[in-house]
Amino acid sequence: MAKPANSIGRSTPRSNEGMRLIFSAVIGIMLGYLFGVSFPTVNITKLHFPSSIISYIEDRNSGITTQTLLNHAWASANRHKKNSSDSNSEKIPKIYVPTNPKGAERLPPGIVVSETDLFPRRLWGDPSEDLSSEPRYLVTFTVGISQKANIDAAVKKFSDKFTIMLFHYDGRTTEWDEFEWSKRAIHISVRKQTKWWYAKRFLHPDVVARYDYIFIWDEDLGVEHFNAEAYIELVKKHGLDISQPGLQPDKGLTWQMTKRRGDQEVHKVTEERPGWCTDPHLPPCAAFVEIMATVFSRDAWRCVWHMIQNDLVHGWGLDFALRKCVEPAHEKIGVVDSQWIVHQAVPSLGNQGNAENGKAPWEGVRARCRKEWEIFQTRLADAEKAYYLSQGITPPNSTLV
Repeated sequence: MAKPANSIGRSTPRSNEGMRLIFSAVIGIMLGYLFGVSFPTVNITKLHFPSSIISYIEDRNSGITTQTLLNHAWASANRHKKNSSDSNSEKIPKIYVPTNPKGAERLPPGIVVSETDLFPRRLWGDPSEDLSSEPRYLVTFTVGISQKANIDAAVKKFSDKFTIMLFHYDGRTTEWDEFEWSKRAIHISVRKQTKWWYAKRFLHPDVVARYDYIFIWDEDLGVEHFNAEAYIELVKKHGLDISQPGLQPDKGLTWQMTKRRGDQEVHKVTEERPGWCTDPHLPPCAAFVEIMATVFSRDAWRCVWHMIQNDLVHGWGLDFALRKCVEPAHEKIGVVDSQWIVHQAVPSLGNQGNAENGKAPWEGVRARCRKEWEIFQTRLADAEKAYYLSQGITPPNSTLV
């Protein structure tokens, strides 16, 4: 009689255990349902996990249980839902500012920095204390080591109000360290490239926007009679946005417009050979300077930079088109006579070409210059014609010289 009782006694715990399993399963299903209903729009990327959970995801041996993960997720989602309710908005509107620079429309305007500068910064200390002063002007020279002495003399004509930048077409930069100023200068080196190639790639208007004037000069200029700050004062006084120093008349071939006149500070017009100037306000009698020692105001350079072609590296023809960037050009372009220079006409960059078909390196370079002039004139004429036609206007016969 004792055996049946023992058998019944053992079956009771099994029955209770089964009931607990069924009860747990039902509770689990109900909790799962309630959890799903409570978060119909919760995305896992919007759950703000604390660093401990992130560590768990990265290290599965951390010992944090799945239940702990769900508890954190539940609490985070509830906080997010409460914050949304408090703001009376189901969704925070995304930032989109169409007036921001292209590509930065999704940023708040207060964080957008659309311009930069060429001022070196320290690697330590408070950023606001990096600069004791900010240069107001930029001067660039495209140089080879053979003109080192001439560039040293030229740089010394520019005070600490100028940033000095050297473009090295021969790849030799360390030899310049013998000059103290060279240690403060900015050096950029790409072999066998011209100053307009460099200018297009390294002098974007948003990079040089902190400078009032930008000097883009050749390496073979004598500066004995030149003072940079006096020059700046004269271009301001006479309202010149594009200018150059006068050239000594008896040195090298020059246009009449760019020859120095000894009886005045600045001139803006000249007389050329008969038939060369169909309009006294157009190049080469006015609105014209050469490209060897050009000086641009900030606003003029912004326009000129966009006109420089990526593949036309010598800049030939650009001098005749500079007038497109200022108005009235015959008033805004001129030559500073009282601060003058000498063009030494050293063909150092020309010798960076290749000797082909029995021709000297400089001959190939000169042929490329002439070809680029033709291409540039054609492109500019075609672009202007296309613009006028797009506006329903009959194009003029020619707006070029």
